[in-house]
Amino acid sequence: MTTAAPARTVLERFPAGGPRGSWPAEEYAAAQRAQGTQAHVVMDLRTDQFLVVTDTTTR
Repeated sequence: MTTAAPARTVLERFPAGGPRGSWPAEEYAAAQRAQGTQAHVVMDLRTDQFLVVTDTTTR
C-alpha cells in the first residue's frame, strides 16, 4: 500500500544562509497565518532553502 503525499504550494523561498538571529521564512509564514493561510516552513535540503508552504491550493 502506498500513501500519496498531500499536494503543497510553495508560497515563498528563503536562502538558508541568512544572518544569525534572522528568521525571515518564519516571519513570512506567521504573516501568512495572520491573513488566514495555513502556512508553515520546511527545509529543502536539495536546494539549501527554507520554503514557506501551504497544503491548500492557492491562486
